[in-house]
Amino acid sequence: MLVRLPPIRPSDKMERLLERLVLGSRWLLVPLYLVLVVLLAAFAVKAAVELVHIFDGLFDSSESEMVLAALSLIDLVLIGNLIVMVALSGYETFVSRIDQVPEMEKPSWLGKYDPGTIKLKVAASLVAISAIHLLKNYLGHESLDVTRMMMLTGVHLAFVVSALILAFVDRIAFSAHRNGQH
Repeated sequence: MLVRLPPIRPSDKMERLLERLVLGSRWLLVPLYLVLVVLLAAFAVKAAVELVHIFDGLFDSSESEMVLAALSLIDLVLIGNLIVMVALSGYETFVSRIDQVPEMEKPSWLGKYDPGTIKLKVAASLVAISAIHLLKNYLGHESLDVTRMMMLTGVHLAFVVSALILAFVDRIAFSAHRNGQH
C-alpha cells in the first residue's frame, strides 16, 4: 500500500529555505571564535615578553616592581582564561558540539555551562581583572592621583555591582531549571 504525501506548497519550500539559512548562519560565528584564538596567541606572546623583562631586571628590581610585574602576568592569565572560556563554550553552545579528539582531553566543564553561567563567570573574571588593575595603579605610583583612583574605584565597583546583579537575576530566573525542576 502506497501512502501519498500532500504536495509541498511553495510557501513550505520558502520556509524550509529560510530555516536552513537562519540555522546555518550560526557558522558565521566561527571566524569570531578564530579571532579569539589569535588574540589568545597574542596574549601568550605578551606574557612571554613580560617574563623576559622580569628576568632581565631581576636583580635591579624592587619588591614592589616585582609585585607589579607578577600582577601584570596574573592579569594576562585571567584574560587568557576568559578568552578560552568564551571561545570554547560559545562555539559549543551556539555552533556545534565539540567532539572528543582522541589525543586531546576535553575540559570537564565544557558542555555543562549554559549561557547564563558563562555570563556569571565572565563577570567574575572582569571583577578580578578590574581589582588587579586597580591594585597595580595603587601600588605603581608614589604620588597617587586621587581623581584617577576614585574613577578606577568607581569602575571597579560598577563591575562588582553588575556581577552581583547578574548573579541575583540568574539565581531567580534559572534556579528551578538548573535543579531539574523545569
